[in-house]
Order: sequence, then structure tokens, then C-alpha cells
Amino acid sequence: MTVLGFHASHEQLPPSRLLAAVQHAEAAGFDAAMCSDHLAPWSVRQAHSGFALSWLAAALATTSLRFGVVTAPGQRYHPVVHAQALATLAEMFPGRFWAALGSGEAMNEHVTGDPWPEKAVRERRLVECVDVIRRLHAGEEVTHEGEITVHRARVWSLPEEPPPLLAAATTPESAAAHAAWADGLITVAGDAESLRRIVEAYRDAGGRGPVAGQLHLSWASDEQEALRIAREEWSNGVIRPPEAWDIAFPEEFDRRSAGASEADIRAAVHVSSDLSRHTTHIAGLLATGIDALYLHHVGEEQAPWIDAFGERVLPALRVGA
Repeated sequence: MTVLGFHASHEQLPPSRLLAAVQHAEAAGFDAAMCSDHLAPWSVRQAHSGFALSWLAAALATTSLRFGVVTAPGQRYHPVVHAQALATLAEMFPGRFWAALGSGEAMNEHVTGDPWPEKAVRERRLVECVDVIRRLHAGEEVTHEGEITVHRARVWSLPEEPPPLLAAATTPESAAAHAAWADGLITVAGDAESLRRIVEAYRDAGGRGPVAGQLHLSWASDEQEALRIAREEWSNGVIRPPEAWDIAFPEEFDRRSAGASEADIRAAVHVSSDLSRHTTHIAGLLATGIDALYLHHVGEEQAPWIDAFGERVLPALRVGA
């Protein structure tokens, strides 16, 4: 059965409230959880961005859920530091933690003061980082020179099994390219046809492991309220890659998304006050053959939608599976 998970958005809630939300999600029947890893929020209005790697330890310790994180090695995180952090979580919580690695976004990485590389350089850097992290997780001493530099590094506390390293991809081309190294894939799940193309590209390229999607949605008991939530909390979603990768500040996301139309918002977020419409849309995404779908309600208030989906949507999807 496909995993139906909860996405914890660090950009929108303080870490303490986000921890309470994921605990609530487990009680409501969600199977698993994942979170973002940002230094800055997408929008000034969102106003939060807790440190994902320390938050994950608290979340894993206070729930029984399996967790993942989408994160980027190579600039803000040196891959040796990243390898140590991921190994520690995997050692403390065996079999319950995975990380999806991507090439990063300027808004989180510019703070080092290093130049923001072109996409081709970032992709080479990512592959090098993956190799370094895997070797460190295998117990090797690693020295490396390339897009990143490593000098005689070793991670001393290792899990019995290293955490799976998934690829984060948003296009069929990048999904296929990452198939060579990834233990699985995670992508944005907007519409079923686009998702199907990404899944097929990854599998056709020999991609192994689970494929997961992340759906941005907005629900409220009133349709206009659901639309208002999407516009106020997630209008940044109208700015798509590759443009979104190169914007360095939340203020710029706010400026560029200020004039978004209702159609733009609905294209970025699945908006509806009708739980049956959400159920039908999610069922269509699950039919693409993905192994997990993580649901992200873009509103600040998490409890109402967790309860509504736990009572109505999740059971309906499981009956129809």
C-alpha cells in the first residue's frame, strides 16, 4: 500500500509547533513524515525556518514515524558535516530515516559568501558530495579534490545500515540523470501526467528504490478561505525552477509573486474546500505508481486539516487502494 505521509514545512511554523503538528499527524493516521531543510523561508510572511537536522532528532524521538528530509550538501553544509549528521540520526533511529539530496537553492546557500554556481557545476558538486557521503558512511577515511575539498575525513559513529540517499528532482531529465546514484527519488506531485513522466524517466534509466511525491494543497471548509490561505501562505509556488533556484532572498519571492492570478495559485497548489475533490486528486497521483505521497497543507493552522484528512481522506484512499 502506498505510504500517505505528512510534510512538515519549517518555513511556516516555529519548530515547537511543527513538532506538535507531526505528533498530531501520527495520531490522526498518517503513515510517515518528511520535512524541508531551509535557512530562510520562501516568503517574509512565512517568517520561520528552524534547523531541520536537530528538529528531526526530536521528531524521531517523540513519534514512531519514519522520516525523511530534502537537503543540499556542498555549500552551506560541507559533505563531511552532512555525512556525520545523517549517520547520527540513522544510528539513533535504525530504519526510520532517509535523506533526499539536491543541488540546492540560492536562498539557503548564499550566506557562505561563496559564488552561487551554475546549475551544471551544482550537479557535479552534488554527485561528488554523494560519493563522499557514501564512502564516509562505509567507514572509509576520505580525501577528495574537485568541486568540493575533503581532507582525511572519517565519521566515527556509524549506523549498522547507512541511511538511504534519495535524489530530489523536478524534471524527467534530472530524474533520469540521478538514477545512476540514487536509492530512490522524491519529486513535486502537482498533476498526474507530469508526475507519471518523472516516474517513468527515473525507472527507464534504471532508477532503484522508492519513488515519492510531495503535494502542496490548501483546504478549508469555505472555498474562498482555502484560496486565501494558498495565496497568502504559498504564492511563492508560482515561481518555478529554474528561476526559483537562483533567487537569494524571501523579499524577492514576495515581489515576483505579488501579482499572481487565481489560476496561477491553483496551478501551484491544489485548492479545494471539498474533501472528495482532494481524495480524487490524490488517488490520481497514486495511480502513477509512486510508493509514497507526502501531503503539505500550506496553511499555518495545521490541526483542522490533519483532523479532516485523518477522518475522511486517508480512510477513503486506503479503501480504494
